[in-house]
Amino acid sequence: MPESGIEQLASEYRRQTGIEVYATDTQGNITLGASSCRCGDEAGCRAQRRRAIEQTARWGEPFLSLCPGGYLLWAVPLMINSEITGGLVVDGIDLDESKAALPCGGGIRQAAMHLQKLAEEANLTNAAYLQLKRRDSEMESQRAEAIHELKGRGYDSIREIYIREEPGLISAIKRSDLSEARAILNRILVGIYFFGRNRTDLLKSFILELVVTMSRSAVEAGGDPSELLGVNYSSVTGLAAIDSEEEVTAWVVGMVERIMESIRTHASVPTSVLVNTAMAFAEEHLSEDISRDQIAAIACLSPSHFSRVVKEKFGKSFTEILTGLRIARARDYLATSEKSLVQVCLDCGFSDQSYFTKVFQRHVGCTPGEYRHRVRGSLR
Repeated sequence: MPESGIEQLASEYRRQTGIEVYATDTQGNITLGASSCRCGDEAGCRAQRRRAIEQTARWGEPFLSLCPGGYLLWAVPLMINSEITGGLVVDGIDLDESKAALPCGGGIRQAAMHLQKLAEEANLTNAAYLQLKRRDSEMESQRAEAIHELKGRGYDSIREIYIREEPGLISAIKRSDLSEARAILNRILVGIYFFGRNRTDLLKSFILELVVTMSRSAVEAGGDPSELLGVNYSSVTGLAAIDSEEEVTAWVVGMVERIMESIRTHASVPTSVLVNTAMAFAEEHLSEDISRDQIAAIACLSPSHFSRVVKEKFGKSFTEILTGLRIARARDYLATSEKSLVQVCLDCGFSDQSYFTKVFQRHVGCTPGEYRHRVRGSLR
């Protein structure tokens, strides 16, 4: 870090505020200028300078602290790109005489922020990095407030939060009240993060359930199932790629906006149509590892409700239907394509060839190889 730049900043800061500033390394050791502190405890002051530099880099704004003698100090990080190389420090400010000690006429907070402003303008610190840290700290503060509110409401688990907040969320979605829906979503998401920390599987499970609930409410309120099919397919396929809470929050809010837009522009559709649409989707993706819960999510239904509707409509369980579709696809491939038995197995959604052979034989009465031989022989 060029000393001339620091000296110029110190001179300008002194001219504008009447306050002395000096530079330190990351451990609080003075590297340029001199301390104004009068307490006499250099070791204690050095420790406080180190802490102030660490904290200002964490929060993205000047960190105010007290030295062992009770004098005020603040710091701004010196940075090269994203590396913290030291700090710009002001100390020796007597709190009882702070107004008199600030010739600039402003308050302590203004004087501290002005130091950061000068450092950013002189490229002695990383303005973009600090802005990002301020945003992160603001989100952390909002989350802490939301957690405090959750505790005040007496919530003890994710499930309890979900059950008690779900009716309000559904009502807000049906009314297309985005502001209220976001407020409720924030409480639910904070609860998911707070009670499910370090449990990625649990977080994603509840988030998927959240999207299904919102989509189902949207359909009941008049949302278009074709659009919501896309929303839910995105939630099923895209959730695995999300690895940060901030991305999840933005993603879910985006889902809410899409869902509400669907409500505003389309009429209501019967559940049977949703099931047909979801089953058509399943048939188009037989080669993939799809499950009942995923297809139920696409239909905007809970897994149990989806299973009940499918059984009533088709007389079979979803698993039986899916297996039947896969076997029918396998028979077609065996009769009309040159795919190997292994490829037919994989293209029909079976990951294990021996299991595929067993299921095929149970449904058709012969092995896949025997079936191909019979069909090809009869076509000659």
